[in-house]
Amino acid sequence: MFDTIATLYVEAFGILLTAAAIGLLTLGALRAGLTQGRAARALGGLAGLLAVWFVAMGPLARARILLPPPTITDPPYALMPLTGGAALLWALGRFTATGRAILGGLDQRHLIGFQVFRVMGGLFLLGWALGEIPWQFALPAGLGDIWAGLAAMAALGALSRGAPDARARVLRANVIGLADFAVAVAIGLITSEGFLHLLSRDAPNIINLYPLALFPAFFVPLFIVFHLFSLAALCSEPQATAPASA
Repeated sequence: MFDTIATLYVEAFGILLTAAAIGLLTLGALRAGLTQGRAARALGGLAGLLAVWFVAMGPLARARILLPPPTITDPPYALMPLTGGAALLWALGRFTATGRAILGGLDQRHLIGFQVFRVMGGLFLLGWALGEIPWQFALPAGLGDIWAGLAAMAALGALSRGAPDARARVLRANVIGLADFAVAVAIGLITSEGFLHLLSRDAPNIINLYPLALFPAFFVPLFIVFHLFSLAALCSEPQATAPASA
């Protein structure tokens, strides 16, 4: 039963998160005053990249290619989409003129607001309750994602009100979100099949198998890069706490 729920859940959020990211970046392009042709090429290319990326991860996960390496000398395929995907998106946003222009058209409400979707990690708690995901991973990863989503909601509310502590709340939400990923990735490795498998050896974690493999292979890089964009905006505008006009 959980496999069916998780598959539908992952497929739905694959569409939702991609649409949300493209929608936010489209808003940034409009606010930045990009020409229709330039915006269409950039956003259309990104939409195609995300679609191909999401679809490609399914067969790789089913083939068990995204499992942690069985020995220390084997390539860490499990981490390549996560780290490589986040790095590619960061480069597109920060090292291209169009990317910088689009991001410049967004404010912190858009960047940190994307993290509200992090509550989707509550699925891990359901998996634990149904006996499919070991508690060693499900509890810190699931609760951590919910905490990150709630922290983003608090930061978004503070920004919308123009609260004096809005910047601090944005920074806190980013720290919580990135720390949660660090913990989840580490525990995911030591509870899954591979040379680092230390916990839950009788019932290995399924986070690197389809459909849950789409979390580290697709969803996490999207969230990480929005964290990085948010932190970069904080550094460039240290005094900005009030929201810009929509």
